[in-house]
Amino acid sequence: MAVRYYTEDCRLTFDHRRVVNRWIAETIASEGRRRGEIAVIFCSDDYLLDMNRKHLNHNYYTDIITFDYDEGTVVSGDLFISVDRVRDNARQYGVDFRNELYRVIIHGVLHLCGYPDKSPEEEKIMRQKEDFYLNKLPLISK
Repeated sequence: MAVRYYTEDCRLTFDHRRVVNRWIAETIASEGRRRGEIAVIFCSDDYLLDMNRKHLNHNYYTDIITFDYDEGTVVSGDLFISVDRVRDNARQYGVDFRNELYRVIIHGVLHLCGYPDKSPEEEKIMRQKEDFYLNKLPLISK
């Protein structure tokens, strides 16, 4: 099974795919799951806003929308990531764009592994998991 990368309505050069794919696979395995088919679709704010409206009836910008197609312990799904939002968030939080992009990717993977983030307690657990797995990615600039 594989992780595949696409772009829609944006430009992004995404390097180090093999390292990121291994990191995603190790994250999923650490969570007691198996990796299935995962698509990471990098897109614009407008593209993701349109998806948010059509599929979730939400009328606001977001950095990621995760569509979960898991079957049992096999993790599969689509991660739609707004490159515009990630760039704005990186500036707002004073972090490197790539670090923020990796955080959003692992956030989506954690959703596929069953972690919600609707309540303050769930958000706290999600942030802890993100930090834990980000520290395992050698591409993160410290």
